[in-house]
Amino acid sequence: MGVIHLRNIEVKFKERVIFESVNLDVPSQSSLAIIGPSGSGKSVILKVIAGLVWPSRGEVEVGSDKVSMLFQKNALFDSFTLVENLLVPLSEVLHIEGTEAMDRSMAMLKAVGLDHAAKLYPDEISGGMQKRLGIARALIIEPEVILYDEPTAGLDPITSRSIADLMIELQEKNKTTNVMVTNDLQRAYQVSDHIAFCAHKKIKLVGTPDELKATQDPELRKFIYSNALGVTL
Repeated sequence: MGVIHLRNIEVKFKERVIFESVNLDVPSQSSLAIIGPSGSGKSVILKVIAGLVWPSRGEVEVGSDKVSMLFQKNALFDSFTLVENLLVPLSEVLHIEGTEAMDRSMAMLKAVGLDHAAKLYPDEISGGMQKRLGIARALIIEPEVILYDEPTAGLDPITSRSIADLMIELQEKNKTTNVMVTNDLQRAYQVSDHIAFCAHKKIKLVGTPDELKATQDPELRKFIYSNALGVTL
């Protein structure tokens, strides 16, 4: 199962403390959004869960070894076509090749609305389409846990909502556990069951989107108000 537990996590980079005493629980098949000011280290938490960053102290428990991550810059193979971007992880991770790999890749491209562009290259498609390709590549290896790093960054509101709709649809279909880092409060409200706030080297679980909207916490209210005005803290 895709349950996630972080216990007393501390992260240091060259003696600089990024996080200290972080505790976080993400139930299986739920969706958590982590919000907070820019530069607060939100993406580091995703990398800790993914095993890309080792904490200097604490325990990380991820109840699945099937973890996939969508990076903020998508990390696509620019010299490969869209379908080739999916064939690579199928071959490298699941060791599936040939006709079966092509069939799976085309089915996944269809699921994210990109089957018509299978032979194009990433620089020949829009930013929103690149995000869809990134999601397709994250899902092609059949993960139980998906980590999204700013999945709607740089997208216009209509495309951003479309990407969030796709995330919801695919989570319901595949029963994944999702953790998303974002500065986009509207998308956090849209896709998450619960929201956590990251600031001052800590992460605090706030609750449901409705509980966040009703918060009386001064710092959270300042963040929400600044976000609504399009101000980056």
